[in-house]
Amino acid sequence: MMKRIGKILLGAAFCLLPALPASPAEAAAVKVFVSIAPQKYFVQKIAGDLAEVSVLVPAGADPHTFEPKPRQMVELSKTALYFAVGIDFEKTWLKKISATNPKMRIVRTDEGIPKIAMAAHRHGRESGPERAAAPHGHVQDGDGSGAGSPDPHVWLSPALVRIQANHILRAFLSLDPAHRTRYEDNHARFLARIDALHAELTSLFAGRKGERFMVFHPSWGYFADAYGLGQIPVEIEGKEPKPALLRKLIRRARERGIRVIFVQPQFSAKSAELLAREIGGKVVYADPLAENWEENLREVARKFQAAAR
Repeated sequence: MMKRIGKILLGAAFCLLPALPASPAEAAAVKVFVSIAPQKYFVQKIAGDLAEVSVLVPAGADPHTFEPKPRQMVELSKTALYFAVGIDFEKTWLKKISATNPKMRIVRTDEGIPKIAMAAHRHGRESGPERAAAPHGHVQDGDGSGAGSPDPHVWLSPALVRIQANHILRAFLSLDPAHRTRYEDNHARFLARIDALHAELTSLFAGRKGERFMVFHPSWGYFADAYGLGQIPVEIEGKEPKPALLRKLIRRARERGIRVIFVQPQFSAKSAELLAREIGGKVVYADPLAENWEENLREVARKFQAAAR
């Protein structure tokens, strides 16, 4: 009986002891949001398990027209960091998102990156010896008329991802300085992977400078710039091409021997499939929003390398 009473008292004593503080390794992960899936890859490479990363634009959704769901707005109200990248929906929603959580810090990972113009091409005769160059050396096939809106697809160039990685690192160092060494070590390893990928892709496209690939939505301008390529866009300012323009694109593709039209899963492939049939070619998917950024860029590069003319 006495032994039983002793065990009860000992258990009660343990219950009254103050809880030990969590060690740095056991600290709760920082809740962060990113706009698109490739950013999740970047954040996880730098923060590892120190961050719990949520993606606002789900797989298959169009980031140009996306609207957050009420459930997501609730989650955003609990978030410490939001990593923006400059895509269209952010222009409307970042202020609303900030209003739900004034303490949340918005980090613009595209800050300091010179944007290129998604030119409103007429797909007429090419200017210059072979191509028209838009601001900052960006190459689009066409006559180069019209400035267009800034191209947001900065995450498709390894060199520009380096800049974004630096913004991500600084944000975590500011928010969570106790884990500085882990963030900096992860960041250094990620930069090394970016550099290795860039070297691999540079080698893949060696001797291919000036070649073209045809895309439905002109997402790949920064990638094309990085490796001396040019993209021929089918879509103009988010609009399906009219019959007259389709005829010009068909003629141009035949002249160049182009047999592949690249489309992304988020958009309709109807016009691309029509164009492919007319040139005796095929539609191939190239997703700029895949989460595994490194492997996806490597895979898409091989597709471009095989199709460019």
